[in-house]
Amino acid sequence: MTTTRPDDDGVWVPLARARQRTSVKWRTYPPDVLPVWVAEMDVDLPEPVAEAIVAAVRAGDLGYATGAGYAEAVAGFAVRRWGWDGLVPGRTAIVPDVMLGVVEMLKLVTAPGDTVVVNPPVYPPFYAFVRSMDRQVLEAPLTPGGRLDLDTLAAAFDRARSGARSAAYLLCSPHNPTGTVHTADELAAVAALAAGHRVRVVVDEIHAPLTAPGVRFVPYLSVTGTDDGLAVLSGSKGWNLAGLKAALAVAGPAAAGDLARLPEEVSHGVNHLGVIAHSTAFRDGGDWLDTVRAAIDANRRLLVEQLAAHLPQVRYAPGQATYLAWLDCRALGLGDDPAAVFRDRGRVALSAGPDFGSGGAGHARLNLAAAPQVVVAAVRRMAASLDPRRRQPRVPSRG
Repeated sequence: MTTTRPDDDGVWVPLARARQRTSVKWRTYPPDVLPVWVAEMDVDLPEPVAEAIVAAVRAGDLGYATGAGYAEAVAGFAVRRWGWDGLVPGRTAIVPDVMLGVVEMLKLVTAPGDTVVVNPPVYPPFYAFVRSMDRQVLEAPLTPGGRLDLDTLAAAFDRARSGARSAAYLLCSPHNPTGTVHTADELAAVAALAAGHRVRVVVDEIHAPLTAPGVRFVPYLSVTGTDDGLAVLSGSKGWNLAGLKAALAVAGPAAAGDLARLPEEVSHGVNHLGVIAHSTAFRDGGDWLDTVRAAIDANRRLLVEQLAAHLPQVRYAPGQATYLAWLDCRALGLGDDPAAVFRDRGRVALSAGPDFGSGGAGHARLNLAAAPQVVVAAVRRMAASLDPRRRQPRVPSRG
């Protein structure tokens, strides 16, 4: 019995209207390819956010960004949602987006040639951005169950600190692509390991607002022993604001001096409308967010049902956060990159598993933030791709 009606769009923008968008999700592949890859949601803006943007445009308020109100809005959200009152606006800085903020935080605590530890399978730009800074990437893979492996992490910290060089740990929390939400105990253990090895921790918390109903996100800096940590977060994933550049870097008490060394010119890349939009989202977008979180959770259940019906060989454990589904397709025998087969034969675009580092081969990442009938069509196209003689199913016209 299906728990979500595939023809009920709910909060989601119908496919026909979504295809009118001009962002990377909709312009990377030909029109006959169904895109369920990059992390964009098929939603309309929350009304308070849209109104704030329109009001700023009508007022001609299009000057340089100041960050006014951003830290206060996130701090209030942290208290309401996570029970954390430790986000001090005086220990924050606005940065252009989360990944550029991560780069700047890593520059503050490491030097060229130093090592940055990551937990694969993990967000592919972690590799690209770290290497572009002339730092070395060292992998400390997750456990087969998708959780942090503390023994592996300790060994990686030992290697990273060899030769008395500085080192950092780039933590993805919640984790992309698995949707794992790290527990307070796990984060405390990470902090203790990092302190013992003198490794600095930088945390990407971009997916923090998008936990499943009943799951609470734990901010890294809320945990004992994280005083010298640095975190970066924004509303870009939670409220689909990636095109409006603005993020917030947050320092623990012992890292305030590091953050104070952030070059002033970093803030020049921040979008003023982005600050307005993200601040409004954190302050006034809670009801909208809860509606979307529930819709994502319904799509998780729908994906389980569709895979069981059409691709039972694919293993999928619904994540505790994000709108991303990490699919183990190894039993299909499609090689290291099943997403390439799905795209070429089934005309459905998923993210390629090998791009996520060790543990990514034979996997693919599917974006669930779309109308239920898109999830249904994606799975059926994937199934059809197993037999290249079969014609891929047409996507229903009504989105």
